[in-house]
Amino acid sequence: MWSWSCRASGAATWKAAVSAAAQAAPEARIIVLDTSTGRLVASYRLNEAAHTLAAPGSTLKPLVLYSLIAAGRWNPDRRISCDRRLRVAGRGLACSHPPTPPFDAREALAWSCNSYFAELARSLHPGDLAGILRPTGLLGVTGLAKNEAAADFHEPRTPDDEQLALLGVAGIRVSPLELAEAYRWLALEMASHPELPATQVVRAGLMDSASFGMAGEASRGKRSVAGKTGTAEGVASARTHGWFAGLAPAANPQMVVVVFAPAGRGADAAHIAGEILARAPGGERR
Repeated sequence: MWSWSCRASGAATWKAAVSAAAQAAPEARIIVLDTSTGRLVASYRLNEAAHTLAAPGSTLKPLVLYSLIAAGRWNPDRRISCDRRLRVAGRGLACSHPPTPPFDAREALAWSCNSYFAELARSLHPGDLAGILRPTGLLGVTGLAKNEAAADFHEPRTPDDEQLALLGVAGIRVSPLELAEAYRWLALEMASHPELPATQVVRAGLMDSASFGMAGEASRGKRSVAGKTGTAEGVASARTHGWFAGLAPAANPQMVVVVFAPAGRGADAAHIAGEILARAPGGERR
């Protein structure tokens, strides 16, 4: 469990960690929230983070998976095959994970399998996605900055729209502040319901992701972290941007760390998060 004797000194160390990591990534937007209070502990380019809206990519996957398992609407033991060649509405959404046997929910989250989550999206009904995402705080202003932008969300109208939205590549754009608030919601939900299969599956999947899966760069400093990457294209450009959203330490999250890299991929954002976490105060090491 992470702890520090003085909250002020702890916050100062987080700020120093963010500042040091940002030197190598000056265009990044970085947000660190206190999980219990929602207080903004550290940030970099806060004004840009408040006004940047971008497709969240795969960072939506754990939020939706948790909600559907908790509601008894998805069996996490169900296994789904992936040939790594998914296409939806003419868009190539090929998976980058290695060839594998069919995934269960934990494995699909660790490896961010688009085929698995496209199948999960097919189980949704009209209005479901908005109903899942609004309680997390993802679709509204957070109050963490002045005049912040609100998410741009278009309710899916077709099964293809549903898949593209859940995969975070079309029909939804959010800010780094909103994504941080949503992952704080997830941390609090899992802490309040540790016995639920939803908690056990999603926490394990996020820990696996940040250990050996798609967000493995986040644990390069050997810190205990659970997290998810996301990669998507901009509205007017084929250039990709990357996200990392994580909880630290993994077993008992005290901080939410969100990194947005305007150019690059999720692995780039996870790398920046790993640099921050390597300098963060106290904490478990793997």
